[in-house]
Amino acid sequence: MNRVPLLVLASALTCSPLLAQGRTVTLAEAIRLAEQTQPGVVQARAGVTTAAAQRRNAWGAFLPSVTAGSSASEFFSEGANRIDPLTGLLTSGNSSNRSLTTSLSASVDLFTGFRRGAELQAARAGEDQAGASLVDARFQQALTTTNQFFDALAAAQLVGVREASVRRAEEQLKVSIAKLQAGSATRSDSLRSLVTLGNTRLDLIQSRTDLATAEAGLARLVGEVGRVQAADDSSFHRMVAAVDTQALRSEAEARSPRIQSAVASARAASADIRAARSAYWPSLTLGANTGWNASRANDYTFFNQRQVSLQLSWNLFNRFDRELAITQREASYEFAQATAEDERRAVQAELTQRLAELDAARSKIEITQTSVVAATEDLRVQQERYRLGASTIVDVLTSQEALDQAEVNVVTARFDYLRARAQIEALIGRTL
Repeated sequence: MNRVPLLVLASALTCSPLLAQGRTVTLAEAIRLAEQTQPGVVQARAGVTTAAAQRRNAWGAFLPSVTAGSSASEFFSEGANRIDPLTGLLTSGNSSNRSLTTSLSASVDLFTGFRRGAELQAARAGEDQAGASLVDARFQQALTTTNQFFDALAAAQLVGVREASVRRAEEQLKVSIAKLQAGSATRSDSLRSLVTLGNTRLDLIQSRTDLATAEAGLARLVGEVGRVQAADDSSFHRMVAAVDTQALRSEAEARSPRIQSAVASARAASADIRAARSAYWPSLTLGANTGWNASRANDYTFFNQRQVSLQLSWNLFNRFDRELAITQREASYEFAQATAEDERRAVQAELTQRLAELDAARSKIEITQTSVVAATEDLRVQQERYRLGASTIVDVLTSQEALDQAEVNVVTARFDYLRARAQIEALIGRTL
């Protein structure tokens, strides 16, 4: 008389909600779209453009500056009326005049105490830093996108694992109910199977929630609204050959975008010190000007005026402003150098961590795959023994839960490996 509630509960637990469908992207597409939309990469790209403009501006300091100008004016002066002594006529004391002026001037710094050369070196180092920062921003964004992509893909695969667990629990519940109806099992067996089915359904609901969260995060990264699905690829299931650790460390030292950016920043700071010291030197400027003036008084006939000047300026004392600027830039240089050295150590330390994670994940994949094979066979044996009455439902459900966990561990281990590999690629600035 208690079989109907069991069947009703089993039917309620086996209903499956439909999953929302969305756009599907590959990993390469996701990375490309994220680079176009994410603020960090956009800002780094703008930094490269700005640094190039600053270098062009520093180079332009070696060129003369040229200015052209033109003006027109009307002069009016009010005065008292007077009598012309020659004609005896009353003449107005007011006077007015119109004039036109046009000019062309140029000046060039002949010597600036080596300031321009130092500023040009600083600008070039800044451009190198901006380029390295862009590379680092792209790889860091690629890492973020890759991790989110793998989160979505792993969540999708875990949904598949949980659905398989539900199907096994459903089959086991049917077997338990059939044995109960045949009188060869107790009602406790059916209840235990029903509880196991409920737990697997709860795990499936949570997995679907995690999938929705991961796909929504992936959609945000690629500039979409809603959910974006991650496309699986056979290359994700292949492991790279064992890497040469020492060669990888040398490559990280030479190619890491983070190190290159920090070193370029130190070079720029060193050039800034030389630019500040140029204030102790005199400056020499050559200037030239030519202009044409005309007025109504001379029937607008233009007269030329030319001027050439050579100016020497030497700031002998400026109340220690130069010393302050040099001290500040030396402090910035020391900080930039310390940052570059620390960045080298940080990259090496993180590389050690990621290599250890890569080796651990490789071992976990082998162990978990073996565990799945063993757990599958163990469950088959326990199910057969239970069918023959040689095993209890507890043994079957324990083996079933062990297989469920082993399948989850396989997915987790494989994506741990992929994430560790992506971390190493972001460090060295290339794909493995």
